Amino acid sequence: MTLVQLRHFLELVNTGSFSKSAVKLHVSQPALSRSIKTIEDEFGHQLFDRVGRKIELTAFGHYIYVQARELIDRANNLKQSGQQLLSGQTGKVRIGLGSGPGALLMTPLLAHMASEYPQGHLEISRGSTLLLVQALRDRHLDALVLDIRSLNPSSDLVVEALCEMPGAFMCRKGHPLSKVRQVTLAKVKEFPVASTPLSDEVARILVNRYGPDAHPDVLVNLRCEEISSLLDVVRSTDAIMVAVRSLAPELVVLKMSPELNATAKFGWVSLRSRSESPLCGYMRVAAKDILSKY
Repeated sequence: MTLVQLRHFLELVNTGSFSKSAVKLHVSQPALSRSIKTIEDEFGHQLFDRVGRKIELTAFGHYIYVQARELIDRANNLKQSGQQLLSGQTGKVRIGLGSGPGALLMTPLLAHMASEYPQGHLEISRGSTLLLVQALRDRHLDALVLDIRSLNPSSDLVVEALCEMPGAFMCRKGHPLSKVRQVTLAKVKEFPVASTPLSDEVARILVNRYGPDAHPDVLVNLRCEEISSLLDVVRSTDAIMVAVRSLAPELVVLKMSPELNATAKFGWVSLRSRSESPLCGYMRVAAKDILSKY
């Protein structure tokens, strides 16, 4: 018994005529008769009583009709749900964001989901690279956006670079160093320095540029994963921020000597063994588009 045969049965009940049903179903009348006989043979009972040229459902046929109609409705709903899932109209995606990407992407991604996929579900988690990667491997998250220089290479992860953004030492307008033409690390260290946890690559660049005192473990006084809180501190105090320039365009970039010349490289991270859902794919494209505008 197939869904096609059940649809033939339902149509025959609706029209009460083999000839009319055959026309509406675009099949020959003998083919329609074979479909109905196949169902009756499988159940071992007649679905219709033939009264002259008319047909009437048997009591058993009426019971099967109710069940078949429900089954076909579910099949139609399943097809529609599948189409909606493929188009991104429905579905659920869980994305983990590192500190920098979180500040740049969280609100725009939520707004994009609300406007473009209002029936979809988006959950965003924030945290350290280590915790987010573990959640990805435990399949609690579908994808991550991180500074991929902080990521240890691994064969089970797929990494797609999204963008590269310059970093800087930044301060508020009116800060004592805001108009200094050549700012040395010694001058920076006269003030509190704020930063999210920095990757080993960034630490190496800082040490190469400015010496061992520039290592984040020595240099940074204020550190947390929530970059928005650090930026609030820098805007209201004499603290200096080490971060991606795009995170705070209203802050003043210090004219470091020598120049920093360091970048953050943001990327989309997923599990190699896990197929990407349509909605997750749409969020990946949206994340890349959003970051490209900074």
